[in-house]
Amino acid sequence: MDSNISISDAAKDQLLELVGGQEEDGYAVWLAIAGRGPQGFQYLLRLVKEDEAPAEAITQEFGDLRMLIDADSAEDLAGATIDFMPHADGFKIDNPNPLFSWDDPLSQSVQDVITQHLNPGLAQHGGFVTLLDVKDDVAYIQLGGGCVGCGMVNVTLKQGIEVMIMQAVPQIKAVVDTTDHASGTNPYYAPAKGGQAPQSPLA
Repeated sequence: MDSNISISDAAKDQLLELVGGQEEDGYAVWLAIAGRGPQGFQYLLRLVKEDEAPAEAITQEFGDLRMLIDADSAEDLAGATIDFMPHADGFKIDNPNPLFSWDDPLSQSVQDVITQHLNPGLAQHGGFVTLLDVKDDVAYIQLGGGCVGCGMVNVTLKQGIEVMIMQAVPQIKAVVDTTDHASGTNPYYAPAKGGQAPQSPLA
């Protein structure tokens, strides 16, 4: 599979500088899609040792720069362009692929529930839910915005998100929230002293 990634001269120069700054040889740039959110795809762009990358990774070379592309992300990255904006947000990826289109019909059905029913309601409270993946009839999601660290997150998940997804898509047997709620502005699930997380009264 050819990912057909393009890269600007500015981004290439910056990445080559990062690779060249490593004490050891054998580094490449790893690119993958880490998730999907209301603002677009979420990307993972970092340096990796070539011999530690997955065997199925797709290799694309730009002169002296070698990029390893996550095989599972390749189709959603096809035609994307990597640029570097030194006076803005650093690396920027322009991706022409549709954000909420899934090849798997089951995943697409869950996404439709999220897009059409869940996110419009959560947006009223400053939150949103992102579908990360569907595997073995389990939907893996991540909450964002005001939902992160919210003390009512168990109620929102169990009585809202989970019920709506499983009723609309009966093939889904479970919904798993992967959100790090300790990172929210109201870290309800922040670890207590001793490293143990407090028990939620809503659990």
